Amino acid sequence: MTRQLLTGNAAAAWGARLADVDYIPAFPITPQTEIVELLSRWVAERDLGGRFVTFDSEHSMLTAAGAAAATGARVFTATSSQGLLYGFEMLYTIAGWRVPLVLVNVSRGLSSPITLEADHNDVLAARDSGFVQIHTETCQEVLDSVLMAYRLAESDDIKLPVIVNLDGFTLSFTREPVDVPEPERVREFLPSYEPNHAFIRGDQPMAQGTAVLGGFAYSYFRYQLHLAQRHALEVIELQAKEFEGLFGRSYGLVESFQMDDAEYVLVMSNAFATKGKAAVQRLRDRGVKAGLVRLRVLRPFPSEAIAASLAGRKAVAVVDQNLSPGIGGITFQEVASALYGANDRPALVSVVGGLGGKNISDPELESIFKDLERAASGDSVPSPRLLYTRAEKVSMDKLLSIAGKEGSS
Repeated sequence: MTRQLLTGNAAAAWGARLADVDYIPAFPITPQTEIVELLSRWVAERDLGGRFVTFDSEHSMLTAAGAAAATGARVFTATSSQGLLYGFEMLYTIAGWRVPLVLVNVSRGLSSPITLEADHNDVLAARDSGFVQIHTETCQEVLDSVLMAYRLAESDDIKLPVIVNLDGFTLSFTREPVDVPEPERVREFLPSYEPNHAFIRGDQPMAQGTAVLGGFAYSYFRYQLHLAQRHALEVIELQAKEFEGLFGRSYGLVESFQMDDAEYVLVMSNAFATKGKAAVQRLRDRGVKAGLVRLRVLRPFPSEAIAASLAGRKAVAVVDQNLSPGIGGITFQEVASALYGANDRPALVSVVGGLGGKNISDPELESIFKDLERAASGDSVPSPRLLYTRAEKVSMDKLLSIAGKEGSS
């Protein structure tokens, strides 16, 4: 094992390299491009034996990825933001084929208006496609999650493609120390791929290859996909224990931070959870019983693990780095559903922050806990609450005045 200073993008590329992938269909897009640049160089220099092919669009790239996986190749590809949406049609097709592959998405806010920085509307738009979704906080977790994603995707009782998500710029270009395991150790956890799905075996042709089946058959196969997703919850936990035994790093469905006696809890995901943990620690130092639950697996949604983590707390704030116009934060709705009917359900607060990569400041994070104290005492709290500082509002009003528009309250 060697320790290297890697960006999140480089960590993702190392994950693919250590998985010894056979085929890499690629199309560059900011902030993902570094991943495919590295893989292209390694293939050219024969450090990686797979085949690297550049395509004319993300749609073509994903089509090739699914087709190659159907032939028995171990496939890796990556995209971001508008690129994920451009290939969106093929996400449903690939998942319906039940072929295993790994797609890294480097989250970036969607147009319009345009931004190059992170939020999660791109990856969460794909939550119903059938892809498993793993969301990462650190560069180390990116590398490890790519390896774990292949092990999960290729399991005989799962056979689903997996998205590994990391935040653009916030993590994609941030360098952190990463332990890169030796290939021989990786093979103990992730052996060479021996394809065993319907295209390879030649059975179940209706499940995989027929163009039109009708509603009764469609319902059957879509529900089988759902059952495989639900079963993945158990498989993820079993494989995480094996991974921990080999490499000493533990990854569950959710991560708990300072949760033993926590009364006021943040629920977050991805890289900004690191800032949330720092805020929790500062409050702990001041005697506040604060805690944080990080959502690591978003599909399948780990409802039982979330409900168990949040049971008995006084108040919980779900911090969404996304916005579904007309309803609010996406994961808030799902966390609320997981807690529905619980006798010891905490007060719930919805917070939307970090859209388009906007920073979530330390004072903003700490102000959420003031809202939680109010909610726990029965006071009304605006929901969803948008994190937006006074200085940002002043700056926005100046931009609006330049455009001849008046600011809003």
